[in-house]
Amino acid sequence: MPHSQTSAPRGRVRLARGASPWLLPTVATAAIGLARARSSKRAAVLAVPATALAAGMLWFFRDPEREITQGRVISPADGVVQSIMPWKDGRTRVAIFMSPLNVHVNRAPLAGTVTSVEHIPGGFVPAFNKESENNERVVWHFDTELGDIEMVQIAGAVARRIVPYLPQGTKVEQGERIGLIRFGSRVDIYLPEGVEVAVEVGQTTTAGVTRIDRD
Repeated sequence: MPHSQTSAPRGRVRLARGASPWLLPTVATAAIGLARARSSKRAAVLAVPATALAAGMLWFFRDPEREITQGRVISPADGVVQSIMPWKDGRTRVAIFMSPLNVHVNRAPLAGTVTSVEHIPGGFVPAFNKESENNERVVWHFDTELGDIEMVQIAGAVARRIVPYLPQGTKVEQGERIGLIRFGSRVDIYLPEGVEVAVEVGQTTTAGVTRIDRD
């Protein structure tokens, strides 16, 4: 069965939900600086970094449309596979590191129902650090055709806010947007016992496009 497509034209890039608290002040500051730049040299000087920061924010909070890949489990995040680790209960954890240059909107790895969304307070060490296991995070559980699937959004040294888009009980399609992590961070997905991993450490992933499991 093909995935439903969004109404936005292909190639169009929108801005991520949850970006406003960061984006609006920087864009407003840049706009004011540019407006005053014609009459004040000082304002012109200040407008340069303000405009650069606003452009950076617009780039960071981009949310491009994706043609969702067919497959049992697809990547929930843009980034690089940081580790693949067998878990004590038989599952396999695939950790994906997201740099500030990546799209930070995360997507559902499978179709199903959100059975829980739990925010867990913690630290803010860099997401590539082993100690990031204790960082602030949001733990998702999905009831899917493969059973319970756990996904964890982990905040990094700069990413101090995770914005879930969906509440418990929501039915989701594979590849649907489910949340945003602001700035550098990490996303872990736990594959059920018996599901073979198709990606490798160091491999680049694209949310909604890269397949994580192998037939």
